[in-house]
Amino acid sequence: MEIYQKLLNKEAKLSLIGLGYVGLPIALAFARKISVIGFDINAARVELMKKNIDPSDELVAEDFRDTDITFTNQLDVLKEASFHIVAVPTPIDKHNLPDLTPLLSATRTVGKVLKKGDYVVYESTVYPGTTDEECRTILEELSGLKCGTDFKLGYSPERINPGDKEHTITTITKIVSACDNEALGEVAKVYELVVKAGVFKASSIKVAEAAKIIENTQRDVNIALMNELSMIFNKMGINTYEVLEAAGTKWNFLKFFPGLVGGHCIGVDPYYLTFKAAELGHAAQVINSGRAVNDGMGKFIATEVVKQIIRAGKNVLHSKVLVLGATFKENVSDIRNSKVADVINELKSYGVDVDVIDPYADSEELEKEYGFALCSNPENKYAAIIIAVSHKEYVGLPEDYFLKHSEDKGIVMDVKGIYRNTINKLTYMSL
Repeated sequence: MEIYQKLLNKEAKLSLIGLGYVGLPIALAFARKISVIGFDINAARVELMKKNIDPSDELVAEDFRDTDITFTNQLDVLKEASFHIVAVPTPIDKHNLPDLTPLLSATRTVGKVLKKGDYVVYESTVYPGTTDEECRTILEELSGLKCGTDFKLGYSPERINPGDKEHTITTITKIVSACDNEALGEVAKVYELVVKAGVFKASSIKVAEAAKIIENTQRDVNIALMNELSMIFNKMGINTYEVLEAAGTKWNFLKFFPGLVGGHCIGVDPYYLTFKAAELGHAAQVINSGRAVNDGMGKFIATEVVKQIIRAGKNVLHSKVLVLGATFKENVSDIRNSKVADVINELKSYGVDVDVIDPYADSEELEKEYGFALCSNPENKYAAIIIAVSHKEYVGLPEDYFLKHSEDKGIVMDVKGIYRNTINKLTYMSL
């Protein structure tokens, strides 16, 4: 009997290895249709999920209801599954090189429980060739089984956007790929159980890996262009958002905007592609240039604020600056690779005293990851206020809010341009 039919009849179980921002929503979506084992090595996270609590604060208790799922960190339980989906992070190290440690560790875990007839599908973002060259080798070595003959291998890149309730696992077309046509058909049918938008069958695993990695690389390069334009227009005394508004009236103008590019996708994935390109002897000039521009935006924003403080006739040393927002994007708690930290660190390098507030971020996590904590409420008068993340709580504030917390000749740096034409009594800046 085909694996799809066994899953549908609940004669076989699907496992999801890695229950973070990506893995947990996928696991719960499948658990409304078939029997699922949710596996994570973090025992504390597993205990929270058993109580219908999402450790990532993306899902609510209601999302756990009416699901056939067992949460565990035990290999013995994982052995019960026959269709394994691996959705662990693929970060970069301090040298901006791919760190496959979580992926290869998860692969070793699956390799220890792999049985004849099982399927293993990867969702983690990787450079082309990783699934077949790195993961397959480990699976075969640990299981003693042969890919294609004894077990099937697939790749279906995740497209989940944290904080986005519209574009979810069910509403985004799913790319699927596999080691052979038989496996491709089965993998496609399994994902069609939950993906209403349908699936796209890639011609090979490498093609699917490449498709995923260029999605975020394309966005990164386009945002880098906007960021560089904002630097140029800043020198010209032109507001970038006004330029983009005017240019956007043409039907084929691509509407990208400047800003801080962090998080676990756009600010990371291009480095996987440039690493593989370099390994093949090609210097990815456009991609690397875009990364350099985007990685430098935190420093640029902080420097422009410091310049404005000096122009206001104030002493930069021990000037107080308030930063609104610390997560990598709006309305999420995720602080991974947040470029707001770059802004804060650069300000501190000038001797500026920085207060940070954020309704979503965890203060202890920020302290551990970046060396700064949140303050509960802004109680000082500040030389400058930086709106770094456009959380809904920071959209639509009256100018009186900024006046209340500003010194004489106060400055507002509006990274996302959400207060354009509404701040009149303070010095207003944006990208």
